[in-house]
Amino acid sequence: MIRIDDRFCDHAYFSETSARLAAQVGLSGRDTGRYAVCFSQTVDWLSLFFAIRQAGASVLPIHPGTPYSAARKLAIGAGCNRLFYDSLTAEVLEVPEGEPGPGTLLQMSSGTTGAPKCVARNWEEIDAEIDSYVRTFREPDDMTPVIACPTTHSYGLICGILVALKRGQTPVIVNTANPKYLLKVLRETERPLLYSSPTILHTLARLLSQGEQIHATMTSGTLLPEPWFADIRAKSRHMFQQYGCSESGCIAINPNVTAASDMGFVLPHLSAATGGSAEDAGEIVVTRAAGAAIHTRDLGYRRADGMLVFVSRLDDMINVSGLNVYPKDVEDAVMAMPAITDAVAFRKADRFAGERVALLFSAGEPVAPQAVREWCSRHLASHQLPMEILQVEAVPRQANGKISRRDVAARHMAGEFNRPVAGAAS
Repeated sequence: MIRIDDRFCDHAYFSETSARLAAQVGLSGRDTGRYAVCFSQTVDWLSLFFAIRQAGASVLPIHPGTPYSAARKLAIGAGCNRLFYDSLTAEVLEVPEGEPGPGTLLQMSSGTTGAPKCVARNWEEIDAEIDSYVRTFREPDDMTPVIACPTTHSYGLICGILVALKRGQTPVIVNTANPKYLLKVLRETERPLLYSSPTILHTLARLLSQGEQIHATMTSGTLLPEPWFADIRAKSRHMFQQYGCSESGCIAINPNVTAASDMGFVLPHLSAATGGSAEDAGEIVVTRAAGAAIHTRDLGYRRADGMLVFVSRLDDMINVSGLNVYPKDVEDAVMAMPAITDAVAFRKADRFAGERVALLFSAGEPVAPQAVREWCSRHLASHQLPMEILQVEAVPRQANGKISRRDVAARHMAGEFNRPVAGAAS
């Protein structure tokens, strides 16, 4: 059974609906089609997903807020031969015929380090991830998953819905972006475990009344800024964290988060190689049994107790005159300044140092860049200091809460953030 907002859909509903949809759209056993699906209603999307999965075909989930032209482009880029866009009448797409193979879950990478690319994982790999996740991560066995994130993304679809169904639980899907409604659902749910984005978790932490806590929270996708982590941790009776990438799925889970950078223990169906200490950090490279190595482009290390610790994205690191600057160190320092609510540090070319740090920040009131600069000079080394500081209405984040520093840098270079916030003169 799945609850979608205030509607309950049991196993019989999805079985009957999926069978009817399979017949209606022409799905059959051992289907080799590649289907892109973009539906505004979660119940419709999930019904078609289960039908495609049952037929052993391939499916590309597309976020329901995606305009038609963008959805069509994604579908063609993923090699899909049919697009279902809010209709069971499929658009046939002219794409080259591929070699028949096992059905796959098709997903577009987040694009935080470049153009998004299509990643295909077969259903056997997905099942292995779910089995490993459920057998290893036992703390939520008596909790109710509340999924307040896109179900077209692997975080909500696999770790939220499919894991809950494997455990025999009834997942609660909350489609609204209204945090007050989400709080209402959490308060009415017995032992809720909230799967959501860092931005939503932080908003809820600030809305909760004094002494009130969420039973359990799960964070994923990006490293929490220290001030956000402190707020969310204080408002969570249990706090979990998971780490993964598009190519491998979930890699590690932390069943008791005490530090934002502690990603978790590697799931047993995978192995991970990286550095052995903070001084010897290295790229996190993941392998499946008999599988090729997956290079995450994340810098980290593994402690003696097995905890996988995240340091930085390799592509985000800023080299200032030969000295490495990790953006999170700058962001944490800036966000400790009163009034500042969010920040992103990124690289900017410099004729003398090669690269320098640039900074965007948002705040609850106008803050002069010079005041930020003076604050940074008291909390950061000279090579870490931002050379350019701009206040914006909101730091640009993706739908999953991640920041693409590459995208921010490109938009900054194009002059998008040059208009000052009223009252924030330097």
